[in-house]
Amino acid sequence: MYYVYVIYSSNFDEYYIGMTDALNRRLEEHNNGKNRSTKAYRPWEMVYNESLDSRELARKREKYLKSAAGRRWRKKFIRPRGATE
Repeated sequence: MYYVYVIYSSNFDEYYIGMTDALNRRLEEHNNGKNRSTKAYRPWEMVYNESLDSRELARKREKYLKSAAGRRWRKKFIRPRGATE
């Protein structure tokens, strides 16, 4: 099982989209500064995740969520508390 997730930093109003096979561990890594691209924006909260059956499907969904169409979808359906927009 693979997961595509969206995390949000309310301190910086930033989103990050990723994929993993261990959701809780991955959020912990983001919050512990083990990811260079998210380290400066801590703390993170999980605002969305979905499970997919294969790594390939998860990668395709992650790429979609990072596209312009995916950003529009995110703005329409994902509203974390404290988010601006």
